[in-house]
Amino acid sequence: MTSNSPRPALGAVAFFGLAFALAIYFTFAAVQGDYGLFRRVEILAEKQQLEAELALAQAEVVHMENLTRRLSDSYLDLDLLDQQVRDVLGMIRADEVVIR
Repeated sequence: MTSNSPRPALGAVAFFGLAFALAIYFTFAAVQGDYGLFRRVEILAEKQQLEAELALAQAEVVHMENLTRRLSDSYLDLDLLDQQVRDVLGMIRADEVVIR
């Protein structure tokens, strides 16, 4: 006598195996792919770093614009001019003593 034990059909096993493999593939791609979650975190961190660098560059531009305005023909800051002459040309006033 043969026993009629219920066996799953080979087609059903293949279907669920393929479905499971596709689910694993797409889950992996969603987490570690080029557009996945890990890449998104990297992009956000890089964005924050670049925004900080931009803020520093903008602050430097504002500082340079201020110095340029203070040395312009319409507004001359004599203290800044004196400082620039000392730094760039290495000059001193007649009433100063240099100690080396």
